[in-house]
Formats: sequence, C-alpha cells, structure tokens
Amino acid sequence: MKTVALHNLKGGVGKTAAAVNLAYLAAANDVPTLLWDLDPQGASSWYFHGQPQHEKTKNVLHGATPVSRLVTPSPYANLSLIPADFSYRYLDVMLRKVEPPRQALRRLLKPFAGDYALAILDCPPSLSHLADNVFAAADLVLAPVVPTWLSLRALEQVEDYLRDAGFDPSRLRPFYSMADRRRQLHRELIERRPQAMARGLHAVIPYASMVERMGERRAPMAAFAPSDDPALLAYAELWLELKAMLKL
Repeated sequence: MKTVALHNLKGGVGKTAAAVNLAYLAAANDVPTLLWDLDPQGASSWYFHGQPQHEKTKNVLHGATPVSRLVTPSPYANLSLIPADFSYRYLDVMLRKVEPPRQALRRLLKPFAGDYALAILDCPPSLSHLADNVFAAADLVLAPVVPTWLSLRALEQVEDYLRDAGFDPSRLRPFYSMADRRRQLHRELIERRPQAMARGLHAVIPYASMVERMGERRAPMAAFAPSDDPALLAYAELWLELKAMLKL
C-alpha cells in the first residue's frame, strides 16, 4: 500500500479539494483507496458524508481498540473513509505519548495494506508532532501551492523543516493550486517556475467556481461536473502524475 499526504503549512490552498478528488479518481480507476481525514475540521469527511465512529482516539493510538473500527464506507466503490473526529484537535498531544514518537501513524496504517492499494491523508495545516508522524508514514507529501510569493515561502519553510528534522525533502512534491491566470503574478510564476517548485508536478489546479460547488453537492467533482471541465481535467492530470510516480 502506498501512502500519500496532502499537507501545507498554510490553510485555504485547496488541500482538501485535492485529497477528495484524488481519492475519488483513484477509486474510480480500480485502485482500492482509504482516505483518512486527520483535520479536526472534518472537511473531507463532510464531502463524503462520513460520520465518526466515536471510538476513543487514545485507545486506538495505544492499540486497545483496532483501528479498523474507525473505517466507514463512502458512497463510492473502492473508496473507504476514516472520518475526522473533533477529538483530533488533541491528536498532536496524544501522539507524543506513543512510542516510538514518530511511528504511531505508520503503525496504524500497516494493517490496511491487505485491503487497500492507496491511503490518502488529509492533514491539518501545521508543523507539529502530528506532521512528523505524517512525514514518517507518507511515501509522498503533495503540497498545494497558490502561485504567490507568500505561499512559496511557506513551501520553502516546510522543505527546510523536513531537512532539519531528518526527513527526505525529495518526497515533498508541490503543485500549483487555486491558480488564476488572469493575474499577472500567477501567470509569471506558472510560466517561469521558481526554484522552490523545481520538483513540482505539472498539473495546475485552477481557481474555479466548479471546485467551490463541491460544497454545494457534497461530492467530488467527477461525480457532477462536465467531463470537459478545466478543473476536473486538471485533477485528472494530477491523478495520472501521482499514479505514475507511485506505480499504481
């Protein structure tokens, strides 16, 4: 099973939309997929109509409750969900009490390897002990980046953190998100990518009203958008790049 995290130090950059659409597209392409919503806001869970199982998180972390009890079905074939629980707001504190300190999430994901080919982690925006667990568990960390200098600075901060904390920074793979080509700065940064985007994926997710309608429909884009919609095509390109990198 391959594990992919959607992570960014900044919020509001399209992280959850990417997680939801990638999970759907993977499942629709016959890749058994598990989406784990680690953000206490629970946006990914809400899109997929997921309800938390109300198992005590600390019992799961310490092995007293099987992690499989957290899994719920989604409305779509090949796609399961571990919905967010509001107790996840304390997850960073709880993980610090688990030994070894960075390996709890990797250990919890291990039993799913027999049932799923891909696990996608939708992560809260932070650099924390939870983030350390995510970085230790993920084969790739996808970072959506708005084409602005402030967003690029946040990407560089994450890369520096990975290097300083002993993680492999080459696993961090950014892609442009919420890109508005009507804006000169966005166009310039897309066409002449700065060094921070040297390992960036080619897909560029546009700033589009169709993405916002995911909230209205509570569904991934492919479930309702026209097949030629530019944003949907961009997510499809992102999925194909991810599939090729992970050899799924």
